[in-house]
Amino acid sequence: MTGSLLLLGARLPGSGAPVDVRIDDGVVTGIGPAGVVETSSATERIRLDGRWLVPGLWDNHVHFTQWASSARRLDVSTARSAAETVALVAAATAATTASAESAARERQAGSPALLVGIGFRDGLWSDAPTAAALDAVTGDRPVVLISADLHCCWLNTAALASFGVTGHPDGVLREEDAFAVHRALDDVPTTTSDAWAQDAARAAAARGVVGVVDLEMAWNHEVWQRRSAAGHDLLRVEFGVYPQHLERAIAEGLQTGDAVTDLVTVGPFKVITDGSLNTRTAFCFDEYPGLEGLPASRGVLTVEPHELEPLLARASAAGFTVAVHAIGDHANRLALDAFAATGSTGSIEHAQLLAPEEFPRFAALGAVASVQPEHALDDRDVADRFWAGRTGRAFALGALLEAGAQLALGSDAPVAPLDPWVTIAAAVGRERDGRAPWHPEQRIPVSAALAASARGREGVAVGDVADLVAVDRDPLAASPAELRSMPVALTLLAGRPTHTSL
Repeated sequence: MTGSLLLLGARLPGSGAPVDVRIDDGVVTGIGPAGVVETSSATERIRLDGRWLVPGLWDNHVHFTQWASSARRLDVSTARSAAETVALVAAATAATTASAESAARERQAGSPALLVGIGFRDGLWSDAPTAAALDAVTGDRPVVLISADLHCCWLNTAALASFGVTGHPDGVLREEDAFAVHRALDDVPTTTSDAWAQDAARAAAARGVVGVVDLEMAWNHEVWQRRSAAGHDLLRVEFGVYPQHLERAIAEGLQTGDAVTDLVTVGPFKVITDGSLNTRTAFCFDEYPGLEGLPASRGVLTVEPHELEPLLARASAAGFTVAVHAIGDHANRLALDAFAATGSTGSIEHAQLLAPEEFPRFAALGAVASVQPEHALDDRDVADRFWAGRTGRAFALGALLEAGAQLALGSDAPVAPLDPWVTIAAAVGRERDGRAPWHPEQRIPVSAALAASARGREGVAVGDVADLVAVDRDPLAASPAELRSMPVALTLLAGRPTHTSL
């Protein structure tokens, strides 16, 4: 932003005295008691009327295209069994069939339209998901249901055939087979997906988000160049590069930190080394109850150490920081070992279950713990079952912080909502839905959660880029429930409003 902006009557968290904040050319140049900051040359004024001003918030782990698409998909997250899920699909199928517009489109296309749902969690179900169960209510309409953790997909027979998978025993695809389905589902017209992305960016800005780390499993360089050229200017974006695209990125001279546009930057090299808790594929030292003796009883290691270390070394030598997905305690140990062996810098993504000796290694190795606090509340029951006796070191934000680790908070949207106040509330309270806090010893202070959501910024200071958010409550005095529903009045990106309700 060029020119000068005055924010009048703001309050800083923890302080009741109103201040005025001056912004010149997108940078904070003055903060002082109301009436003290030089105002004569300001070209614009916004009255905050006592609202609290905090640094702009980031979501440090998002699958942005999938998040944008999820609003158009059938929500099956409320289902508590395979049978309940099938009933939701049956109702959606009947509603679609009854639509004259949908019927006309299907006649023109010559085949029933694909139905996509998202959000099922089968970890605690007493009945098993099967293609046959979906077939009974969908007929020849292809149906794909995506798990809440994104690591498995449940397909009916028609969808299995359309994705080239025949003869599958139950229609539940896991890990790379599921990711292949995700990539195919994302193959929609770019004008459509980019419009959805703009809607998602607008919603994010309305919750105080100024930037995201987009870890979509795609060639994101092209995606965000295109979106920027089309006018997507509501968020800063750092995009990830996956192993299948690493050599292309190196050949094109990309490395972490390179500016693609004013708002788009090359982010980390991302590699997924294990699965997830709900899919029972997170790689652990202990066997999962009920899977004892089976080949994958301890989860799935998708990248072996002899593969991981050369990958990290190659990416690091080319100028990339790294982001290593590790959820199980054994996967986290191997990921930290690879950091130590290669001297790589970057983050462990998720770090959900850690052996006690791993906590101090984050600080010692300079590995950021990129964590998603809302997952602890989504997964508390499945963790109590499958990680019984170990949950005191699961989603252990407090222990990581105490050990000196740098935290970066995010959502993993669409696994959890792209809403930093939901994220902060989960980190601070470890509670939701009226239930008692889960392992409250792992709560962290609001100040730490805010900083971990604001790229380490602990407050608003002169010299900062004016990525700022004005909210209606003092975050430092708010309860977890109040944080979760925090009203956002204004979001500024380099002093330019991207959202206002004033």
